[in-house]
Amino acid sequence: VQLQASGGGLVQPGGSLRLSCAASGSIFSPNIMSWYRQAPGKQRDLVASITSSSNTDYADSVKGRFTISRDNAKNTVYLQMNSLKPEDTAVYYCKLSHARGSYWGQGTLVTVSS
Repeated sequence: VQLQASGGGLVQPGGSLRLSCAASGSIFSPNIMSWYRQAPGKQRDLVASITSSSNTDYADSVKGRFTISRDNAKNTVYLQMNSLKPEDTAVYYCKLSHARGSYWGQGTLVTVSS
């Protein structure tokens, strides 16, 4: 399984970005697709996750600002990020988990700065 993340960049506080992560290879259902982030000098933390049946979960720090969604036909997960704050600055990683294992994408950098 390979995961290709995209959509990161530089945005001003209060702005928005949309991340995408496309999965390819032998993908089994049910599965969970997730976004994690890792700021410099910090551990990698879960941001949001979504199951094959579109049940979602969010970190408290992003609730009401971020929305995770998926297109099962395209094996793609999205993260819509609104009202971005400087503390959202991090490398964002996507992850896919199914019965055969877990797989990570390469990460995409999000920088929130004026």
